[in-house]
Amino acid sequence: MEDERIHETIKRLVAEEHSIWSAGAAAGADRQRLRELNESLDQCWDLLRQREALRDAGIDPNAAESRPVGEVESYLQ
Repeated sequence: MEDERIHETIKRLVAEEHSIWSAGAAAGADRQRLRELNESLDQCWDLLRQREALRDAGIDPNAAESRPVGEVESYLQ
């Protein structure tokens, strides 16, 4: 996936997140969807960081792969 497509995905996910928050995310289904959106956003940002690191190392950024949610979510901040 190219950087531009990842950025487009991030924009779409953020727009959905903002839509849920502006509607008042009180329902359990909304909270679950917000959690899913957050996980997907974390995966996208991780993929962009991988691509940048590969590019900086002179390696094809297309070698980067999306990591599983469990792996990305367990990173220390």
